[in-house]
Amino acid sequence: MTHEPQLQVRAAQHYAGIPATVTMDGISGAVDSAFPELFGWLASNGIVPAGPPFIRYLLIDMAGELQIELAVPVAAPVTGSGRIQPGVLPEGRYAVLRHTGPYDGLIASHAALQEWAGQHGVEFDAWNTAQGEAWRSRAEHYLTDPSAEPDPGKWEVDVAYLTS
Repeated sequence: MTHEPQLQVRAAQHYAGIPATVTMDGISGAVDSAFPELFGWLASNGIVPAGPPFIRYLLIDMAGELQIELAVPVAAPVTGSGRIQPGVLPEGRYAVLRHTGPYDGLIASHAALQEWAGQHGVEFDAWNTAQGEAWRSRAEHYLTDPSAEPDPGKWEVDVAYLTS
């Protein structure tokens, strides 16, 4: 189940993240490795998350590799260490769609957001490169903690693309 897309103005958001290069099939493995590491690093440094974790998509080649960051928002800039790197989601106007349901439906939600944008003349801050489509800010914000809500039908994810 998805909700109607909308435009939202969002402030810049600092985060701690782990960059990864994966295939579509490798995303779940990257999530399983990176998020526990990130939350452990934040806790060991006395940093409280400032929102739900997210995946930021930097470069997308659906048939090849994706460059992503697995990230957790923080209230102030952090100094990274090891695999943990600081980052900022830029402020601006975002096209946002709330996806409700299992994660395997996210591809359809991305397609629905892109179709809606095309129908409403909304352009994304993205460009083509030789390695794939590059995005200034495209993310999936995981609003529901699966360990707290075991029913995948109730999981919510905000799909958010920065517009140009």
